[in-house]
Amino acid sequence: MVEPVSQNTSEDEPDRPEEERPTRASRRGRSGSKKFGKVNKKRSFWKELPILIVVALVLTILIQQFLAKVYMIPSGSMETTLHGCSGCTGDRILVDRITYDFTDPGPGDVVVFKGPPAWAGEIETPESSNIFVSGFRALGSLIGFAPPDERDFVKRIIAVGGQTVQCCDDNRVVVDGKALDEPYIHWEEGTGATQKTFDPIKVPAGYVYVMGDNRNNSSDSRFQGGGGVNGAVPVDNIIGKARVIVLPPGRWGGVSDHNPQANAQPLALGAPAWQQGLPLGVGVAAAWPVVFLGRRMSSGVRKAVDRRR
Repeated sequence: MVEPVSQNTSEDEPDRPEEERPTRASRRGRSGSKKFGKVNKKRSFWKELPILIVVALVLTILIQQFLAKVYMIPSGSMETTLHGCSGCTGDRILVDRITYDFTDPGPGDVVVFKGPPAWAGEIETPESSNIFVSGFRALGSLIGFAPPDERDFVKRIIAVGGQTVQCCDDNRVVVDGKALDEPYIHWEEGTGATQKTFDPIKVPAGYVYVMGDNRNNSSDSRFQGGGGVNGAVPVDNIIGKARVIVLPPGRWGGVSDHNPQANAQPLALGAPAWQQGLPLGVGVAAAWPVVFLGRRMSSGVRKAVDRRR
């Protein structure tokens, strides 16, 4: 008698209802997972660490190129708002790179900008002949942990395009006939507390006039060339606005953007303070002879009247 042929072709599979039998694909999946189990095994932490570092660096560079960048303050030209000096640990500031895509730079803003071609650098950046040292320095500058390019400056905007700036009236910078309110000015010991005077300068449209808070120790628009624009800086050269001091921890805080023009005081321009008081002195001096002559005339009139009586 011929026995029926079983539908179960696997020796290790007992007869079971058709709906409970594993399909060929599922059997392949189980065998495949056993065969290739080592491929699916997780990488060790030490193998993934270099990848994480590279990804973090790439993201950091992209963020700093398009959104916000960390800059190191290399000099003391913005003391005491921003701290920096040769051979010490300067402040690291976070610079907002997108704000001026929507608004215009204004008086009081502390900005980082690329110096125009005629500008001389404030710091000397020693170059190394070692390609690895130069590469690490460039990377450190890119992410804010090394001094910036010597062509990058940080200053405060004093006047914008169309305004006229000059110094000084009672030791105060004047813009459009008004003396500025500048509580942030720092007088460095040994430099004196008197600002260097300069003649009126009209800032061209599309430019800003910048000065350092450390007023007598700052290579700014007063002393730099500008291709015929008296040291003014093109708005297009501005990299961004300084927002926050991020390092060191003891210096954490926002960067003041006090507008010096908000409470500016109207003044008479073009003459020192002693000359501005000259008309009053002349008036007082001239009053005495006028009063004396008036009295003499009054006395003469009274005598004439008395004689007629």
